[in-house]
Amino acid sequence: MFGIGELTILLLVIVAVLAVKRLPELTRSAGKAARILKSEKQALKDDEDPRSPRRVIRGEATERDTP
Repeated sequence: MFGIGELTILLLVIVAVLAVKRLPELTRSAGKAARILKSEKQALKDDEDPRSPRRVIRGEATERDTP
């Protein structure tokens, strides 16, 4: 039969083959998440400055709290 080393290599090959199909989708999702995070971080910074204009994020305007 197979030893632990052979089973490990076989499992890694199977995971690599299956991951290749999903890799573009995963990278696209990671990029989208990074862009959203970056825009939210910038929106938080802009909220501290009441003179800053409203920001548009993915087609939606952020709401401002009016003091």
